[in-house]
Amino acid sequence: MVKKEGREYHKCLGLILPVSDAISVLSGKWKLPIIISLQFGNKRFSEIAKDIPKITDRMLSKELRDLEMNKLIKRTVYDSVPVIVEYSLTEYGESLDDLIHELYKWGTKHRKKVMAKD
Repeated sequence: MVKKEGREYHKCLGLILPVSDAISVLSGKWKLPIIISLQFGNKRFSEIAKDIPKITDRMLSKELRDLEMNKLIKRTVYDSVPVIVEYSLTEYGESLDDLIHELYKWGTKHRKKVMAKD
């Protein structure tokens, strides 16, 4: 944990910019659930859609394109009949494993704290 005393403006900005970049890439309701779905293996579009209740096909398609553009997932098209398209995490996407685990731990604690009776 970073100490609060002695913080300087440039150090603060140095923390804010990378965090803002990360939030920009991972923001929204659906990107992290898609990444979590793919942590359990390569999947086709319909398999990802089944893993994530309430996501529309249009939104899933948009989010998959965004994640591919940011090099977090890979889209593989197999030359077969019918054509098979499969999505997988890239090595870069797998680098989010620790972050997702920490978010899971924090979210679990937060849920208990907020739902606790005072």
